Amino acid sequence: MQTKKQSLLESLLNVTIGFFITMISLEIIFPLLGIENHSGKNIVITLYLTILSILRNYFLRRYFNRKVNK
Repeated sequence: MQTKKQSLLESLLNVTIGFFITMISLEIIFPLLGIENHSGKNIVITLYLTILSILRNYFLRRYFNRKVNK
């Protein structure tokens, strides 16, 4: 069984990697689609989605840990 701390660390690492992939991807895809690229806005949007992703990953991990270990 994974501890709460391990669940949080896993979620943080997973989402941190996703954050950097997203920032690089936005720099590539926006110009290809003709979308005006604002780094400041990209960071705010990505940070918001990153926080949601951390919470989602953490709570799903805790849910399945509880379910499997009952």
